[in-house]
Amino acid sequence: MLPPRYFALIPAAGVGARMGAAFPKQYASLAGKAMLRHVLDTFAAHQAITHTFAVVSGDDGYIDDTIRDDATSAGPALAGRVTVVRDGGDTRRQSVLNGLLAMRPQLADDDWVLVHDAARPGLSAALVDRLIAAVRDDEVGGLLALPVVDTLKRGDSEQRACATVPRVGLWAAQTPQMFRYGLLKKALEAAADVTDEAGAVEAMGLFPRLVPGSVRNMKVTLPGDLALAELYLKECND
Repeated sequence: MLPPRYFALIPAAGVGARMGAAFPKQYASLAGKAMLRHVLDTFAAHQAITHTFAVVSGDDGYIDDTIRDDATSAGPALAGRVTVVRDGGDTRRQSVLNGLLAMRPQLADDDWVLVHDAARPGLSAALVDRLIAAVRDDEVGGLLALPVVDTLKRGDSEQRACATVPRVGLWAAQTPQMFRYGLLKKALEAAADVTDEAGAVEAMGLFPRLVPGSVRNMKVTLPGDLALAELYLKECND
């Protein structure tokens, strides 16, 4: 029996409305290349990752230039290492599920899938190593996450603090989120209203493992996040 393999799946069909840009945020330039290219390069260069799938919208006009290998591209060649699935859905769940369906011919149910946000360009090989080491023998799977350190406030309809929320045991979810192909597909098919893969698995009554992540693995959501993400990337490259 062959050992399980590891595949990356990047849902990249979002429009990034909160960024207020004229193009999807995953194509914003950071430290010399598109945000999505940073993500793809990290997985393509990692020896444990068998293959990477990027799920984009059917009318995406940026992905071909982003994955093109040429003399000016910094990072590993993506040819033969990345497959583009042009079947993105209206939600993250649907894009991931469509990606899983496209991956089916190449994966066994016991193979691992690492689902990662296209807008988290600060992912490093060390974080991928940490997640795989912590989860590869787990019966359920797991995800990178950070313990919440800030004091949490619940606000009312007038944006006034009405309660302090205990932060003990609270974690902020990151990605990659790593689950076996068969389990993840089953969980997403059953859970219609979830915001991440771990939530779908939790809805099955299972408990994904929390693996400490990193602040550099931040999600770029607002315009001000771009400068901070670029700072992390330049610091890593220096």
